[in-house]
Amino acid sequence: MLQSFGPGIWMNDGPVVDGMAGFHYPTRMAVIRLGADDLVIWSPTALDGALKAEVTALGPVRHIIAPNALHHMSLPDWHTAFPDALVHAMPGVAAKRPEVRFASDLTGTPHLAWGGEIDQVILPNSIADELVLFHRASGTVIFTDLLQNLAPDWFTGWRRIVARLDLMTGTEPQVPRKFRMALRPRAAVRPQVDQILDWPAQRVLMAHGTPVTTHARDFLRRAFGWLT
Repeated sequence: MLQSFGPGIWMNDGPVVDGMAGFHYPTRMAVIRLGADDLVIWSPTALDGALKAEVTALGPVRHIIAPNALHHMSLPDWHTAFPDALVHAMPGVAAKRPEVRFASDLTGTPHLAWGGEIDQVILPNSIADELVLFHRASGTVIFTDLLQNLAPDWFTGWRRIVARLDLMTGTEPQVPRKFRMALRPRAAVRPQVDQILDWPAQRVLMAHGTPVTTHARDFLRRAFGWLT
């Protein structure tokens, strides 16, 4: 079910999906309405009839975004359901989804369709380069995997220990240790992180974790304090 997250932006929590080594993750997508009432779908979750009806009621779906090379499983269903929408993805996704017709590879420059309404940067890392968005109207910064915050008991057994040591679980979202290693050398990502910290953030949304709805800029400074 879609939930309003601010002016012109909604989120939907999808089903849990399995990852590598038996780890499982919650999923979340966002819907952003542009000034012309066109919709941008970010990191689409599993699509069913109810979700399709909710999204369609908001406006026409014009753009679908795969923000990193790990979030592409539901693209074929969304591409089929909304064949007129342009699909934009991070480099590498197209090779994994040959059944999808892609309109463009994402870069650090906003697409003309949402330029002026959504800002973006790419944080390069050795796991999966990630597109980070800033929706101006709602003041929302949107991350995919670089910020995570799962409940302490989300995993069991040895996976719970690994998740805790990796900073996947905790009192607030953090950059997992594996991504901290993947983001090095630090000098290569400092300019992009500085740009994110300069955004007038009011909220932070992520695919795997509790959204931040207050003191967002202070939170982001803490989350990336290890880097800056």
